[in-house]
Amino acid sequence: MGTGKVINIVASECAAADEVNFNKWYNEIHIPMLLKFSGLLGVTRYKFIGGDAGQVKYLAVYEFKDKASFEAFEKSPELSAAKEEMGQTWKNKMFDIKYRARYETIKTWQK
Repeated sequence: MGTGKVINIVASECAAADEVNFNKWYNEIHIPMLLKFSGLLGVTRYKFIGGDAGQVKYLAVYEFKDKASFEAFEKSPELSAAKEEMGQTWKNKMFDIKYRARYETIKTWQK
């Protein structure tokens, strides 16, 4: 263990009035900025479609090559630039990051 991929999950909400702008910004500006970091393998976004009440509306799953790549990302100029841009874009209409969680691969099964 400890040598596999790492995922970083970001769960977020935004006001209904901001949803179109939030999704456009997230897809067209935020993610492309973060993908400039070489250790970030990919990002998948999800929208809640049903299940237990109280779940967040949006999840983003960031996949990293390994734990060292994720740790380097946390200190990277790419992440710093994305955070700065996010603060400028959303300073008056903030979305909510409900939680962030990181997971390390134990084992993968594929069909």
